[in-house]
Amino acid sequence: METLTKGIGNMGGEFDNLHQILRVLYDEMMPLCGDMTSVAKGLAGLGALLYVAVRVWQSLAKAEPIDVYPMLRPFALGICIMFFPTLVLGSMNAILSPVVQGTHKMLESQTFDMNSYQEQKDKLEYEAMVRNPETAFLVSNEEFDKQLEELGWSPSDMATMAGMYIERGAYNMKKSIRDFFREVLELLFAAAALIIDTLRTFFLVVLSILGPIAFAISVWDGFHSTLSQWFCRYIQIYLWLPVSDLFSTILAKIQILMLQNDIEALQTDPNFSIEASNGVYITFLIIGIVGYFTIPTVAGWIINAGGGIGNYGRNIGTAAALGGSVAGAVGGNAAGRAGKLVKGAGSMAKSAAGKLFRRS
Repeated sequence: METLTKGIGNMGGEFDNLHQILRVLYDEMMPLCGDMTSVAKGLAGLGALLYVAVRVWQSLAKAEPIDVYPMLRPFALGICIMFFPTLVLGSMNAILSPVVQGTHKMLESQTFDMNSYQEQKDKLEYEAMVRNPETAFLVSNEEFDKQLEELGWSPSDMATMAGMYIERGAYNMKKSIRDFFREVLELLFAAAALIIDTLRTFFLVVLSILGPIAFAISVWDGFHSTLSQWFCRYIQIYLWLPVSDLFSTILAKIQILMLQNDIEALQTDPNFSIEASNGVYITFLIIGIVGYFTIPTVAGWIINAGGGIGNYGRNIGTAAALGGSVAGAVGGNAAGRAGKLVKGAGSMAKSAAGKLFRRS
């Protein structure tokens, strides 16, 4: 168990190095957005010329005074394009980076506590098995050799000795298989976080390099929403990392609570099942792997461009209205059928009463 813990620590260190490489990659790719500024300047300049010309022509055609304030928009976007790496990206990263640093500190504190509790649990688990004479020889070579020395060479002792070898071999094989699946799931768990971070870095690099083009296109009439959508996408994808750290923090906190319960059970309950605890931990890893791929969806809930309730709310409202109309139609039909049944029942009762009256 101690070897497994060291292996997990080494694997976590390697993945931390890969995450750091992605940070360096993003910083080194940022100067490339300067190569797009020349193209964006020409595109924005032509759009600004048409933007101003159309509005001046409209004002002259309507014999109205020319409103200068709306015409400053293309020039403001042009300034943003000229100083895009520092003015736009630098400002946004400076505003959003404290969020990343805060969530990362939370994750580091929970991970440190989790590692300390894991070491304490491993130690108590080993001590609990050593204290039990029936399981001590499974984990302790000294206890195994001691019990072998106590046995003689009678047929019954030989059978007991063979059973000890078989039971110890079965325990080691079972432990090796369990540790193998545990290491595989922990590898997939770390790989899921790395996949999210890699996609995040790729999307941010693309948005940053092509950002000046998006700003230039937003100058043209009919493409004004491009600017708000670019900001929305950049902030959403940037928040993938803080959301991932928060998710990892929650998982680490849950694991700490599980470890605390296991430690308390190992200290007080002599019949505590260690195998059940390991099974719960493996199931917990599977849940964490699946949960990592919901991070982009959660980050999309934090910010939404366009205002209002958004497409999601509109879809819900449409579905609710449709459901209401369907329910109304169904209720109306049901009421109509009920009315017909009541009317039919009334006529039948009236007819039956008339027949009885005539018979009497």
